Amino acid sequence: MAQQATPVRTARLARTLGPEPATVSGVVLLLPGGEEVSARRPAPVLAASSVRALGRRLARAGRGEGLAVHVVRYRYRGWNGSEAHLARDATWAVEEAVRRYGDVPVCLAGLDMGGRAALHAGGHEAVDSVVAIAPWLPEDDVAASPEPVKQLAGRRVLVVHGTNDGRTDPELSFRFAERAKKANRDVCRFEVHADGHGLHQYRSEVHALACDFVMGTLFGRPFSRPVQDALAAPPPLGLRMPLAAGFGKSLRW
Repeated sequence: MAQQATPVRTARLARTLGPEPATVSGVVLLLPGGEEVSARRPAPVLAASSVRALGRRLARAGRGEGLAVHVVRYRYRGWNGSEAHLARDATWAVEEAVRRYGDVPVCLAGLDMGGRAALHAGGHEAVDSVVAIAPWLPEDDVAASPEPVKQLAGRRVLVVHGTNDGRTDPELSFRFAERAKKANRDVCRFEVHADGHGLHQYRSEVHALACDFVMGTLFGRPFSRPVQDALAAPPPLGLRMPLAAGFGKSLRW
């Protein structure tokens, strides 16, 4: 009996969140969280739920600018060591966005393990900016195999982390941002005091901050004063910028 070939897993872009623009002028690729090691397929609905609310807000904010927002559907749940499956899928997603939409700026926005994938894949020439929310980062052994930062040169990078995060260590994202700032001055990091991994207490503020950053990097809208200050301030000030309660209430989105 002939053996059936094992289907090849492929990453995918989910359909655009919100109405699809008639003309696309910028793309946000949303990278959900994952696991450190797993060969299982992600559950599409569950995986997308962690980033869908942010995606809808971004789609509303960029509707008049021609922004297309897609969730990336990974092949595997796990990062899986040197395979770095999530980062590879993020890079594939950028290539797919270029194939579909042409020469438009791309922002990678990731949560948890997706934040690490966004930072790794940020070196693609089409990527203009990176947003990493509560990124999962390994212990940063600089002497052995540090997380790469040189690929972020020329990109604008926003890291957001809750100070009470019990799943991903906020101090590791600070140390990563500190190293990245040496290679690229356009790096800022905001701390959400007393919030945990899901950033539930200040979700509206976090989403408003992400919108402010994405609209500024992709479409040239003026950054809010806190983002301007965070980008301009030297370490550690610009990397421990507190996210104020109520941030974004005066913004259009």
